[in-house]
Amino acid sequence: MSPPPIQDPSTERAASVVASGEVFTSARAEIRGTDERTLAEQIALTEIEAPPFGEAARGLLMAELMKRSGLVDIETDAVGNVCGWLAPPGRGDRPVIVSAHLDTVFPPGTDVRVTRDGDRLLGPGIGDDGRGLAVLLALARAMSYSGISWSRSLLFVATVGEEGVGNLRGVRHLFGDGGVGREAAGFVSLDGAGHQSIVNQAVGSRRYRVSATGPGGHSWADWGTANPLHALAGAVAHFGGIELDGDATITVGRMGGGTSINAIPEKAWLEMEVRSLSEERLESLDQTVREQLARAVEDENTKRLHGSAAMGLEIEDLGQRPGGTTSPDEALVRAAVAATSGLGYAPELVASSTDANVPMALGIPSITLGAGGVMGRMHTLDEWYENSQGVLGVERALLTLMLLDTLS
Repeated sequence: MSPPPIQDPSTERAASVVASGEVFTSARAEIRGTDERTLAEQIALTEIEAPPFGEAARGLLMAELMKRSGLVDIETDAVGNVCGWLAPPGRGDRPVIVSAHLDTVFPPGTDVRVTRDGDRLLGPGIGDDGRGLAVLLALARAMSYSGISWSRSLLFVATVGEEGVGNLRGVRHLFGDGGVGREAAGFVSLDGAGHQSIVNQAVGSRRYRVSATGPGGHSWADWGTANPLHALAGAVAHFGGIELDGDATITVGRMGGGTSINAIPEKAWLEMEVRSLSEERLESLDQTVREQLARAVEDENTKRLHGSAAMGLEIEDLGQRPGGTTSPDEALVRAAVAATSGLGYAPELVASSTDANVPMALGIPSITLGAGGVMGRMHTLDEWYENSQGVLGVERALLTLMLLDTLS
């Protein structure tokens, strides 16, 4: 569990001063006056497919919208991240990076049209992260047109590869050797909805694709041949019985194999992940998973008859997400806490797995903020978003950055 938010009186007073000042008041008017535009951009971006490794089309629109929102020097980097700078650039050498992610969990061919049901927008990805992308643009507009003087450069990035097998490839590139993020003074990710939670702990994960292969055969004539599906099913049953004590999770997300109901499969597969806040716990679970899969295949092999060939096992690593923590004492977290309470809401420090995992693991102060409004059914075809208090997502992000500038 994250420590409770630190209610720092000096930062709270600074938040009150900034929030009541002319610059923030002007920016807030801009945010509220263009809320319908923000919502329209959220819909337009959501209605462009952005499956894993297929974010280019959405990235093209995002680049154009960044330009219209006042950002400059816009470019798409080698992996597909769309980057733009606030003009005029700040005076500092170490930028603060603000991001949202382009990709969704949905495969190519998914119907991503957005429909309305009263105040509710329905569409795959409308909240995660169509909302974050739209708020990134709204934040850029508010900053560009409000006359704020910044002491640091501000880089806005629409990242690729945040979801699933994307394995955080966008931020890995951004913060890799020679990447602009390596010297960042801070990182703020806008992801999903809400206006109270502050992600300052990164949930680490290990992901696998597991394949068991054997000779296969007829369900009657070749009975006794080692069955890959039986072996993997036995391993899955074991995973369900592991006591996790609330500090980790094990999830088998997909499983399949075989060609017919009356045939012993030649191959079976599954995809799974383990998660934990503790790197030590992840290492332990990684070992447990590998040992149990090997044992399940060995057990099935011992049952085979007719001298049939033994099954083989292959475990492919699909990705590892690093864990990490940004201390509640860090200026960025204190700024987000004060901004949240300054707008009249109770801040909550929480753990999650987001783009912030990578910079957090590198020791760069990093957080993830909800982008306002309310959403539900995330990662399903029935995903929905309601724009209730949606402007608070933009306002909180802006106030957080303004406070960070005064604290730096």
